[in-house]
Amino acid sequence: MVMKSLEVPAGRLIDSTAKHLKAVPEIKPPEWVLMVKSGSHNERIPTDDDFWFKRCASILRTLLTTDRKNLGVRRLQHKYGGRTSHTVARSHHRKAGGKIIRVAMQQLEKAGLVKKEKTGRVITNAGKKLLEKSAKAVAA
Repeated sequence: MVMKSLEVPAGRLIDSTAKHLKAVPEIKPPEWVLMVKSGSHNERIPTDDDFWFKRCASILRTLLTTDRKNLGVRRLQHKYGGRTSHTVARSHHRKAGGKIIRVAMQQLEKAGLVKKEKTGRVITNAGKKLLEKSAKAVAA
């Protein structure tokens, strides 16, 4: 039976994929990642120690499930952005920081899970296999 990665809950799939990504030597968190906010809409830095691996796993899943052929940093900035909380003015959507997304995609590319094209990046067969492997682990 082939397990589709869309048949399992997204949060559990991302957690499982993050565990698999920890074993990949090309993917390692930069030393600055737990000292910066992930976007201007956030008030605090990430508190999860596995933030980097979960973000990489989330990017992989997004590349697999998107309607578009490929995605770039700009569209992912919008996806990972959020609302600012103002006391006087109305809240507005703010994009997430691009450096975290860009470096994560570069590391996924070095690992062979993502491939760069002319207008963005697409997931490779190795990336799809990793997500399927994670989906099977979640389903079991």
